[in-house]
Amino acid sequence: MVGLITKGIGGFYYVLTEGGIIEAKGRGIFKKDGITLAVGDMVELTEMEKGKGVIDRILPRKNQFIRPPIVNVDTFIVVFAPARPKPNFALIDKFLIMSEMHGIEPILCLNKCDLASSEDIEEIKKIYRGIYPLLTVSCVNGQGIEELETLIRGKRAALAGPSGVGKSTLLNQLHPTANMETGAISEKTRRGKHTTRHVEIFQVEGGGMIFDTPGFTSFEILEAEEDNLTSFYPEMEALRGQCRYDDCRHKAEPDCAVREAAETGRIHPLRYRSYLANLEEIQNRRKY
Repeated sequence: MVGLITKGIGGFYYVLTEGGIIEAKGRGIFKKDGITLAVGDMVELTEMEKGKGVIDRILPRKNQFIRPPIVNVDTFIVVFAPARPKPNFALIDKFLIMSEMHGIEPILCLNKCDLASSEDIEEIKKIYRGIYPLLTVSCVNGQGIEELETLIRGKRAALAGPSGVGKSTLLNQLHPTANMETGAISEKTRRGKHTTRHVEIFQVEGGGMIFDTPGFTSFEILEAEEDNLTSFYPEMEALRGQCRYDDCRHKAEPDCAVREAAETGRIHPLRYRSYLANLEEIQNRRKY
C-alpha cells in the first residue's frame, strides 16, 4: 500500500493511508544506503499486523530539505508581522529565494494585522505588489484565514518565518485540533519563544495539508550564485537581456536596466538593496 509520512519520532513513522494511520519502521536497507525518511515522503509499505507496518520504498521526491527534514513541499507560507517583532525584510527575501530555488510557490502572510495601522500595512504591500501574493491575516479576528485556506487547497504547505510572528497560532486557526503550544513574545527582547518541537504535517479543513516545523528561522542562501541570483527576484528576471552587458551584476555598470528600475520606483528600493546585500554575501563567501 501507499501512504504519506505525517510524523516521525524515535525511529517510528506515522503513515497516513486510505485505511488510516499505520505506525511503521523503515527497512534496514534505508540505513545501509544512508537514506533518511522524512515527513512528507510518499512511501510504499507493508502492514504486518493491525496498525503496524514496515516501509519498503520511498517514492520520488519533488524537493527536500535537511533542516528541518521535510520533503515534497508545494507552497511556503512566509509568515511575518508588521510589529512585535518588526519585519526583517532581508530574512523574508531569503525565504522567497529559497522558494524560487526549490520550485515552491510562496505566499506572503502578514500576520497580526490587528497590531498595525492600515497605512503601515499598505507600505509593506507596496514592496511585493505584483510579485507575490500577500495576505493580511489576524488570528484575533479571523481576518484572511479563509483566503489562506483557499490558496493552499490541494497543496502541501510549510510555515516559514522568524520566531514570534504567530506561526503556531496560525496553525491552530488552520487546524484547531493541532493543539500546538503557542509562545508569548518576551516583553524584554520582543523576540519569540521557540515552541515547536518536532516536524509534523496536518490536514487542513478545505483539502490542504500544512507542515509545522521547528526550523526555517534562519539560514544562508548557500546554493545561490552570482550568475543566477537575479533569477530568484522575479521583477529583476523580467528585465533579463535589457542591460548593456550580459553579465551585468546591477551594481555600478552603465545602462543597467535593473538599477534604472530601482531608481524610478519600478523595483522597490528595499528589494534592490536586498539583492545587493545577498550578492555581497555570495561574493564574500567565495573569498573563504
